Amino acid sequence: MAAVLRRGAKFISFGSSQLLPGGCKHGRTSTLSFFSSSNRNSSSSSKIKVDLDGSTGIAVVKFQSPPVNSMSLDFLTELSISLEKLELDKSCRGVILTSGQPKIFSAGLDILDMYGKNPEHYAEFWKSVQDIWLKLYSYSKITIAGINGSCPAGGCLMAMTCDYRIMADDPRYRIGLNETQLGIVAPFWFMDTIVNTVGHRTAELSLQFGLMYSPSDALKIGLVDQVVPEEKVLSTATETMTQFMAIPDHAREISKSMLRKPTVDRLLAFRDADTKNFVSFISKDSIQKSLGMYLTMLKQRKV
Repeated sequence: MAAVLRRGAKFISFGSSQLLPGGCKHGRTSTLSFFSSSNRNSSSSSKIKVDLDGSTGIAVVKFQSPPVNSMSLDFLTELSISLEKLELDKSCRGVILTSGQPKIFSAGLDILDMYGKNPEHYAEFWKSVQDIWLKLYSYSKITIAGINGSCPAGGCLMAMTCDYRIMADDPRYRIGLNETQLGIVAPFWFMDTIVNTVGHRTAELSLQFGLMYSPSDALKIGLVDQVVPEEKVLSTATETMTQFMAIPDHAREISKSMLRKPTVDRLLAFRDADTKNFVSFISKDSIQKSLGMYLTMLKQRKV
């Protein structure tokens, strides 16, 4: 993550209490306590709720970190623990990621974990972001993103790690990697992920302009695989999951691993350097000043 936050940049989203995007003029047009009920196991923490149906093998992982499911260190840690438990659970064959907050899937990285902290905290936070990407991008289970709200920046990255993406058909919602609109260069593994998803040329335009796509435009470029009415996102994800489950697990897992391994290996090879770059960038006085100004602006808008 290089470059600097431009003073006066058009802030669209960057973590805690983001301003949700209203449009895109460039767009192409955790201690878990389990309880059982029949074949269904549920668990919840302060930010993540897991509901595993043992009869179907489908787990619904719901983000419940108001107001916008910001990807804080706590959020990422709890999500990682939940995913690890599900990966070890033989009764689970697939995971649906979705949101319990209205109008938002996840607004991305939490700015509060990147402001006013020491370098050790920044390194721990960034490693947790890397960890969740590595875990999801190489996850052995089937993963489907049920995108029932806006999905900028880190939220988009998390959705792109999934095997399939279903987005609510609401023109107010947007999805994309909008880092450049904040004066930020997305890390190379963010770039690799979107290139693998939509192709090189479309990724170039998306990343350079920091485009945020409506559901219909996201479908056109392949950023999402399906667009359905919001009330049908979860049921459609469940139906799609059964289609994936019709494929023998070993064949599907090996195929996925072979396709994604080069991308995963690239981050693993440069992980330490990537962390050092982030810590160096976020610790700069100019960046901290810009983040402080942004937080002040958010507080004033709330008032």
